[in-house]
Amino acid sequence: MRQLQLTTDRLILRILPPQEAHRLVAWDELNRAHLAPWEPAHDPAFFTPAYFVSRQEQALRDYETGNAIRLVMQDRASGELVGRCSLTNIVRGPFQACHLGYCLGYQWEGQGLMHEALRAVIDHAFTDLDLHRIMANYMPTNVRSGRLLARLGFVQEGVAKSYLQIAGKWEDHVLTALVNDAL
Repeated sequence: MRQLQLTTDRLILRILPPQEAHRLVAWDELNRAHLAPWEPAHDPAFFTPAYFVSRQEQALRDYETGNAIRLVMQDRASGELVGRCSLTNIVRGPFQACHLGYCLGYQWEGQGLMHEALRAVIDHAFTDLDLHRIMANYMPTNVRSGRLLARLGFVQEGVAKSYLQIAGKWEDHVLTALVNDAL
């Protein structure tokens, strides 16, 4: 099976194998309240070790088939999980695009780590995957995400009303995209 690892000055980004799913269980539990306002409501089974194992097995299958890349972000010095980021809904053919998603543990905010991680993921998407367009959407109330995406060069393309059900409520989202002008 192919392996993917992206390295930055402070981070290692990789697909966490199923045998390490317990690390995601602990990380998600630690950050559960912090991330709740920005994520869909989860069934209680979501937070079980069995679910995380199956989720990581699916992440490996998605990577192998080219449908998605779901990475964990680890601190290079300590190995501690910092966050997650993903390229999902990878579409080939004339579209050559994907969606970008990300989240960061509360204790790691404000250090520029997500910018560093996403810079590496974007470079991988455009250089190694030859994608033309990366789309990222955020809730208007998530000002930090808006600023992060703007710093990365994403351009606002519109607002989708009642776009996703987040924390049990239909939320508007700002639609942004980054286009690989080199292609």
